[in-house]
Amino acid sequence: MRAYREAFRPSEVLSEPYVLVSADVVVAADDETARRLASPYGRWVLSIRSGHGAIPFPSPDEAAAHRWTDQERELVADRVSTQFAGVPEAVAEKLGALRRATDADELLITTITHRHADRVRSYELLARAWEKQDW
Repeated sequence: MRAYREAFRPSEVLSEPYVLVSADVVVAADDETARRLASPYGRWVLSIRSGHGAIPFPSPDEAAAHRWTDQERELVADRVSTQFAGVPEAVAEKLGALRRATDADELLITTITHRHADRVRSYELLARAWEKQDW
């Protein structure tokens, strides 16, 4: 990010550098639930990266039924390993660390879960925890 900011040249579109960093996040009341809700993400990414096109986002049970090959795990490891899943306070802390490490002007949070209600709840829990942070 430092190199981008140093090399930035103003244009008609953007007068100063601006960094937006995205993060895949699933928040729940406890770590086990968050990990379960986040578990289908790898299977969904696999459907895209394997060239078959995006499948409907699987349920946790459907994702658990998939038998992974080592090659498949390797194909999605970079996405799965960078996903934030956990309780609100811990995820908010990690996102704050991401923001500081990247010197981001903005974080874009995406949450993908099988059930819409779980996605909405994840955003609600994160928003409450984020408000409590002392930035």
